[in-house]
Amino acid sequence: MRTILFIIQKEFLQVFRNKSMLPIIFILPIVQLIILVNAATYEMKNIRVSVVDLDLSGTSRKLVSKFQGSPFYLLKNSSFSYKEAENKMKQGKIDMILQIPMGFEKKLLTESHANVQFVINAINGQSAGLTNAYSTMILLDYNREVLIENANPSMLGGLRSIQTDYSYWYNPKLNYKTYMVPGILVLLVTIIGLLLSGMNIVREMEIGTIEQINVTPINKIQFIAGKLIPFWIIGMFELAFGLSVGKLLFNIPMEGNLGLIFLSASVYLFVILSFGLLISTITHTQQQAMLVSFFFMVVFILMSGLFTSIESMPKWAQNLDRLNPVMYFIKIMRMVLLKGSGFADISPHFWSLVVYAGCSLSLAILRYRKVS
Repeated sequence: MRTILFIIQKEFLQVFRNKSMLPIIFILPIVQLIILVNAATYEMKNIRVSVVDLDLSGTSRKLVSKFQGSPFYLLKNSSFSYKEAENKMKQGKIDMILQIPMGFEKKLLTESHANVQFVINAINGQSAGLTNAYSTMILLDYNREVLIENANPSMLGGLRSIQTDYSYWYNPKLNYKTYMVPGILVLLVTIIGLLLSGMNIVREMEIGTIEQINVTPINKIQFIAGKLIPFWIIGMFELAFGLSVGKLLFNIPMEGNLGLIFLSASVYLFVILSFGLLISTITHTQQQAMLVSFFFMVVFILMSGLFTSIESMPKWAQNLDRLNPVMYFIKIMRMVLLKGSGFADISPHFWSLVVYAGCSLSLAILRYRKVS
């Protein structure tokens, strides 16, 4: 045990002596948290709209005003030329064209139906789908108003309507930051843990201190434990500090037991740090270690469900995602913080991390070769 403590002491001395490393460990993650939470959102705002109103009637103006009154749309310009609006879309100046044909009001009043055209820039399929959904909801709301305004008064007594009241569980205000903060915290802990541990042993090789360690009576388990524990402590500190920042700046809910978060985080960090040490044992330079770590990190993060729904992935990708430790911890974070889930709810994900930690730690110990 004393041997492990001496290695831990050495690791902390190396970390705090490296002045360029300290901001990366303690300042950069918080800056990234603040920036990413505000930037990474699927909420559609400031949809740039060009209106081509060929009718210029009171009815068409009311429809345009519905879009102007929405917080999601910005009316960039109005014209009488669809070609002009189309050119602006090709130039990337607008996202949607709202075209109201000539005779819109007349057809609506005499024939009880009229057409409106939405032309949406669909380079980004997800944004286009949301834009279409928002626009359709506005049009349906406007259509209900028109039906009520033009209904026969004698028929109003017989009209029946269904009123829908919405209640959103776990995120009643539909605040996207509430959903993103737990996932981005996992992302930051993963980046710090994987990169630092991935470059650890190869850094010893490059500066020549690994040879001094190899001639000492330190066995592999003591060496790996001494290398892993300091970064485990740093990772836990990062998570605690990140949760504090998330609560103070973004007011994220903490419905569940924080003890479950830190219990799961302690296991998750063993997974990530062991994986990083495993990478460090199979590479020969810090550049190689960084590139290999970056490769796995990108795959883990993009398939973790942080930015895209796992359920919408192909079946083969969902099965492959069972090997992704980041996915398990993101689910645990969101379930405990937002839903207030207990251990019984998160146990499948927790025990998956335990198995993953055992496998990655065992591989790191077996792969390390002490050469004297």
